[in-house]
Amino acid sequence: MLVKSLLGSLVRTSNRAISTSAARCGGDGLQVHRDTPENNADTPFEFSAENKSRSDAILSIYPEGHKRAAVIPLLDLAQRQNGGWLPISAMHHVADVIGMPRMRVYEVATFYTMFIRNPIGKYHVQVCTTTPCWLRGSDEILKACKETLNIGVGETTPDKLFTISEVECLGACVNAPMLQINDDYYEDLTEKDVHEIFADLKAGKKPPAGPRSGRYAAEPFGALTSLTEKPPGPGQFVRADL
Repeated sequence: MLVKSLLGSLVRTSNRAISTSAARCGGDGLQVHRDTPENNADTPFEFSAENKSRSDAILSIYPEGHKRAAVIPLLDLAQRQNGGWLPISAMHHVADVIGMPRMRVYEVATFYTMFIRNPIGKYHVQVCTTTPCWLRGSDEILKACKETLNIGVGETTPDKLFTISEVECLGACVNAPMLQINDDYYEDLTEKDVHEIFADLKAGKKPPAGPRSGRYAAEPFGALTSLTEKPPGPGQFVRADL
């Protein structure tokens, strides 16, 4: 009876996971490709001359017979060239460059949420809501993002400037709450900070990245609680057994 109940629960959960909604950005949407006017296999893509040199340099790191291991850095290079998102034609180009079956490239691109497979805004706003950030107020930070930009998670502003994504841990827990915009981290955030950051970006300015609290990095907010004395120099240690 218990087994039957568990199986029934699993089936219901699987059914709820099925979606027929339209394609959305990045890891927030379906893991299948659907052709759109701006994202289809017929849209031309190849590395620029500069990125061709970069791809050659990346491939030179890998020994013969292992060039396919370069799929992640080459997909990242293609995504950066394409304005922050990865069309299927770019996946095909990467597959051709490294001699990898297209299906294997699809598997990588759909597994890693850092690959955004549909168009996004100029500024990709990734708000961390994992436990440390949540405990420090990430709900308020996400709410401020939504209200300031007047869009929801997975949506892009009409002027194509901003896209919001809700993401898992971005690895700056000691500076929670935080968010990432393109390659920059903004940490120790308040709602006021969020408004200021977006105002700067809208005005064409680059807001300073890092902690917004006055901290240099991840040091304590107050005075030191350890390592408060000057460490002894070389030769000043004495063995207790001598």
